[in-house]
Amino acid sequence: MDAEAIAEGRRRWQARYDQAKKREADFSTLSGDQVDPVYGPPPGAVVPGFERIGWPGEYPFTRGLHPTGYRGRTWTIRQFAGFGNAEQTNERYKMILAAGGGGLSVAFDMPTLMGRDSDDPRSLGEVGHCGVAIDSAADMEVLFRDIPLGDVTTSMTISGPAVPVFCMYLVAAERQGVDPATLNGTLQTDIFKEYIAQKEWLFAPEPHLRLIGDLMEHCAAGIPAYKPLSVSGYHIREAGATAAQELAYTLADGFGYVELGLSRGLDVNTFAPGLSFFFDAHVDFFEEIAKFRAARRIWARWMREVYGATSDKAQWLRFHTQTAGVSLTAQQPYNNVVRTAVEALAAVLGGTNSLHTNALDETLALPSEQAAEIALRTQQVLMEETGVANVADPLGGSWYVEALTDRIEADAERIFDKIRELGARAVPTGEHPVGPITSGILRGIEDGYFTGEIADSAFQYQQALEKGDKRVVGVNCHTGSVTGDLEILRVSHEVEREQVRVLAARKAERDETAVRSALAAMVDAARGDGNMIAPMLDAVRAEATLGEICGALRDLWGNYTEPARF
Repeated sequence: MDAEAIAEGRRRWQARYDQAKKREADFSTLSGDQVDPVYGPPPGAVVPGFERIGWPGEYPFTRGLHPTGYRGRTWTIRQFAGFGNAEQTNERYKMILAAGGGGLSVAFDMPTLMGRDSDDPRSLGEVGHCGVAIDSAADMEVLFRDIPLGDVTTSMTISGPAVPVFCMYLVAAERQGVDPATLNGTLQTDIFKEYIAQKEWLFAPEPHLRLIGDLMEHCAAGIPAYKPLSVSGYHIREAGATAAQELAYTLADGFGYVELGLSRGLDVNTFAPGLSFFFDAHVDFFEEIAKFRAARRIWARWMREVYGATSDKAQWLRFHTQTAGVSLTAQQPYNNVVRTAVEALAAVLGGTNSLHTNALDETLALPSEQAAEIALRTQQVLMEETGVANVADPLGGSWYVEALTDRIEADAERIFDKIRELGARAVPTGEHPVGPITSGILRGIEDGYFTGEIADSAFQYQQALEKGDKRVVGVNCHTGSVTGDLEILRVSHEVEREQVRVLAARKAERDETAVRSALAAMVDAARGDGNMIAPMLDAVRAEATLGEICGALRDLWGNYTEPARF
């Protein structure tokens, strides 16, 4: 790009920056020197390819979505929490908010993630152990007791039964007197990554896509600020994927959901802003920063050139980040505080919109209150003390970072080509037409392509670790330590017994005829092609449980068994 084009870009950036709202803050170094809000090539410089880097707030958004960077608004501190029953988790949420957390993120236990009630025989021993147990709208009311849902953004990490759980959230808001149309937050809902990595599905892909399409329509029509889909690369990376695989598989899933929305006749400029993303921040500092920058650039380009989005918001890739759970070690667990801080800094320098920092003891158990506080304070130290929020994309123009960004983008594009090749060989199924990326994802799931590629990457890393080519402090190097055992949080089995007792009491008190009638109406809707959200909400209002709702749909749609791959 020639010098005049670069200068014109800076003038455009300056005009947008001057018009934008800025925080009341001291944008200076610790020594008192003022810093500029953005840095770029010096006057008169010629930078080939600078249009791929550009300026913050300008297509292709490599350097961020907003001209102000974090000067306009810092990232949201959104700590992921959930354990035991709804009452216990409610107390933890109040602690997080009181300590300065800016948003809530709900972790659900395994029975809830699988659409099972706490009294299901398959739930035995799992209730409340990896998240909070939610059986009905009544539990959701307790979960957010004294937390006005109209005033806080809430993320819910659940995919298979995401739609009925979201209906419970809407009913809890109604019972607080909050207009659901005013709600703001994010629901994960990403079923593709379940087949690819996490393996928590309820049915075959097509019925799940039916529910997701219905949810997208419902939110686009009546809950404009709520993001019904958070496309999740986090679990793909945790399963063993490389940075490029995480990026490519995640964005491909996102493109699949764009194709789903278009197949429903939705306007891409209306529904695409309701998509958000969820990435892993691993410990390779610069590679992670480059991954986030490449993600914004790829998404913007595909949304504009492939899917016809014309508004900036429809081209924006908004994302939440969580530090890498898989990088935490049981050996010398206090080292995990350092790993988490480095990963969080990478997420911030990559321009994350919200962030969760893992606790030092999460490789052993759910976080203790002390460990959760240290994780929260890690973000607050970054935000308040380090100056990283003073400059938009401070590493932009670094030869190393830009080269890494280009390399990861090129790797991702090669993977997209493979997915399209798979799609070209696939036979479309289901009631709704699918696009080329969706078709490729479905074929890749059936063929075991994604799981095979991730397994190969995980195996290669494990080999490198065992040979000592990759070094992990406290595990295969620097193993001597004076650290004693940690005291960890243990969830009592009494939680399960009490949850089952309360569930039985609620079932005894409800109008059983109303429950059965509402479930039957929901199943009738599922047999047709109308939107299922309204009848599902009616079932939730009647206090139908999550297991009953998901069980009725399983009876209709059947279970799904993953194809074997050897």
